[in-house]
Parts: sequence; structure tokens; C-alpha cells
Amino acid sequence: MTNNCVFCAIREKEIPAFVLHEDELFMAILDRFPATPGHVLIIPKRHAANIFELNETEAAALMPLAKRMAAQIQTTLNPIGLNLLQNNGKAAGQVVFHFHLHLIPRYENDNGFEITHPSQDTPPEELQKMADKLKL
Repeated sequence: MTNNCVFCAIREKEIPAFVLHEDELFMAILDRFPATPGHVLIIPKRHAANIFELNETEAAALMPLAKRMAAQIQTTLNPIGLNLLQNNGKAAGQVVFHFHLHLIPRYENDNGFEITHPSQDTPPEELQKMADKLKL
């Protein structure tokens, strides 16, 4: 276990969890404090604090698992929407510093959260400068 990490403790079966899927790389569990019914977390078994610490194998396997889990949520719970949410760093709202991807089913009048951001009317030349910096 890394620094009393709750997800490492779940991996080691030191803390009980409702495990929905487990393979060599990941566990999918029900969130203990769900935003909505069926809120799932996908966590890597290897401790990685955030997306920057995932290795290429984990990163490549994450989205196919998320897609399968999302399909299971859709088929069984029939939500009207689904949020995928992942925070990196305290400034981004990360509370548990072990990478985790939230799959949050959305329902009519679920009193869940709304993801918003202030829109900025950025001039095209500024966008071009940013695009040039960020190109792979």
C-alpha cells in the first residue's frame, strides 16, 4: 500500500469494496459515496497518483474497459446520460491521489452536478499560438 492510499487498500482487500470487474491492470468498483446510483470508479491496481503516472499499457487498456463498463451501466440502469470524469491534482479537484476514472450515470432530476467552464472568446491568432505549442 502506498501512503495509506484507500485504493491501494481496496486492491489489497484491506478495505471492502463492491468489485464489478477485476483484471491484471484494473479494478472497477462502485463508488462508496456515489453522486448518482451506479457511480463506478475504475482504478489501476498499480499505484499511479494521476494520469501522468499511468504507463502506456495502462493508458491503452483504460478506455476499452471504460467503454465496456459504460455499456453495462447503460444496458442495466438505462440512464439518460453518463459523465466520465477524471481529476489530476488538487487544483483540478482531485481528492484521492491514486488515479481513478469516474463513470457517473445521469438521471432525470438526479440533483447531480453540472460541469461548466467560463467560455472565453479567444482571438484566432491566440488559438493558433496555443495550437502550435501543444501539437504532438
